[in-house]
Amino acid sequence: MEEFREEAELAEQARIRREKLSKLQQEGRDPYAVTSFPVNAGSACIKGDFAAWEGKTVTVAGRMMSRRVMGKASFSHIADRDGQLQIYVTRQDVGEDVYTAYKKDFDIGDIVGVEGFVFKTQTGEVSIHATKFVMLSKALLPLPEKYNGLQNVDTKYRLRHIDLIVNQDVRETFFKRAKIVRAIRAFLDGRGFIEAETPILLPLEIGADARPFKTHHNALDLDMYLRIETELYLKRLIVGGFEKVYEMGRIFRNEGMDSKHNPEFTTVEIYQAYADYHAVMDFVEDLYRYVAQEACNTVKISYQGVELDFGHWEKLTMAEAVKKYSGVDFAAISSDEEARAVAAEKGVELEKGKDSKGHILAAFFDAFVEDKLIRPTFIYDYPVEISPLAKRKPEDPSMTERFEYFMMGMEMGNAFSELNDPIDQEKRMAEQAERKRAQGTNAQVDGDFIDALNHGMPPTGGLGLGVDRLVMLLTDSASIRDVLLFPTMKPKK
Repeated sequence: MEEFREEAELAEQARIRREKLSKLQQEGRDPYAVTSFPVNAGSACIKGDFAAWEGKTVTVAGRMMSRRVMGKASFSHIADRDGQLQIYVTRQDVGEDVYTAYKKDFDIGDIVGVEGFVFKTQTGEVSIHATKFVMLSKALLPLPEKYNGLQNVDTKYRLRHIDLIVNQDVRETFFKRAKIVRAIRAFLDGRGFIEAETPILLPLEIGADARPFKTHHNALDLDMYLRIETELYLKRLIVGGFEKVYEMGRIFRNEGMDSKHNPEFTTVEIYQAYADYHAVMDFVEDLYRYVAQEACNTVKISYQGVELDFGHWEKLTMAEAVKKYSGVDFAAISSDEEARAVAAEKGVELEKGKDSKGHILAAFFDAFVEDKLIRPTFIYDYPVEISPLAKRKPEDPSMTERFEYFMMGMEMGNAFSELNDPIDQEKRMAEQAERKRAQGTNAQVDGDFIDALNHGMPPTGGLGLGVDRLVMLLTDSASIRDVLLFPTMKPKK
C-alpha cells in the first residue's frame, strides 16, 4: 500500500512538472532549446580560494538542490561536479519576471545557470549573489526526498544517475577510481610498458576454467565468444618483440555474482620479457605502493576497519600456507592415493576428475587458507594441474613458478613465469580442453597461440590483477557493485 501511494505521488509530481514545461514552451522559454552556457568557475575553486574570487563576477551552472523563498530574496544551493554552492537570488537583481519564474516554474532538480558576484553571507557561507538566473534543463521527475535520500541498495545500483546526484560520497568513489586507473597507467608507462588493445570477440572457446558468453556473427555465420582474459594475445605481442606490454580492459565471464564478482569486470594484464615470477612479486609491491600513494597519499590504508600496509608483504608457498592453517604437510605426502585419504579424513570435497595430489593441495588451500589471508600476502609455487600457462619449477616439475596475492580474504592478482615451451604448452592446453569438452563445452586449443610460441617466446613474467578489487580496497568499498558505475542487474519485470 505504501509503495502504491509513493508511485501515485510521483506520478502527480511528474504531471505538475510537465504542465510547467508546457507553459514555459508556450511562452517561448523552452529550457531544452538552450544549447550552451559559458561556465567559468566551479564550487570547489570558488570555496577553496575565496580571497581570490571575492567580489568577482562568475558564471556557474549545476542542478538546483534546494530553495528557500523569503519574500523578495531567496536562497538556493546548486550542485556541480565537485560539490554545492549557495546562490542568493533577489527580485531587485534578477528582475520581476525571472524572480517570479524562479518561485513558480523552477523545481528542485532543474539544471540552472547563474551569473553573479562572489561574497560571504553573515553566517560565513561562500555564495553567489545572482544577477542572472537561467533554466538550462527541466527535470520532469523529482529527486528522492531530501532527508531519507536514496537508501535502497538495489535502487542505488539500478538508478546510478540518481545515486550520483544525491550522494556526494558515491561521486567521490568514482572520481578516486579514475585517479587509480590513471596511476596504474602512469606507473606502467613510466617503466617503459606499451599499452595494447586486443580482441574482445574471439572465434573459439579456449579450455580455461572460466565460462564464456557466446554470441553469433551473422556475416561470417560464426559462433563467437567474449574474452575471458587478454593473456594469449598479449603473449603473442611478446613473441613479436614488444618486450613490455599491458592491456587494461573489460573481461566477461558467464558465472555467478556476489560481493566480489560481476559478469563483466576490469583487469590489467602485464607482460615483461626476461623476467620471472620473483621479479613480478617485486613489481607488484612497487605498483601497489605507488598507486596507494597517488590515490590515498599513504601506503597504509584502512579497509573495513583493518589496516593494510602495502609496505609489508608476507610470502608463503601454497604448501607452507596449507600446513600453517590446516596442519597437513603436503611435502610429506608421496602419492595421489595418500592425498585422497587425507582429504577424506579432513572432509575436503573433491571435484570429479580433480583428485590428484596437486588438485587436492589446491582444494585444501580453498578450504582452509584463502579466507585467512587478510594482510598483503603472496602465495607461490602452485601445482602444475591448476596452472596450465605457468612454467614448471626446474627442481620440482610437479609445481610451477606461479603466485597469487591476497588481501582481506580476496584474491587480488595472479602471476607466472610464463610457459614458453610450445610442446608442453600444447599438451597442457589439449588436456585442459578435453576436460572442458567432457563437461559439454566446445573448448579448443588456440592453434594460433601455439604457432606463436613455436616461433620462440623469451622467458617472460606475466601478471593479471583485478582493477575493481583494487578500487574496492582504496575506496573502502564492501562490494564490487559499489565501484562499478553500472553493475549487472537482473531486469525488473
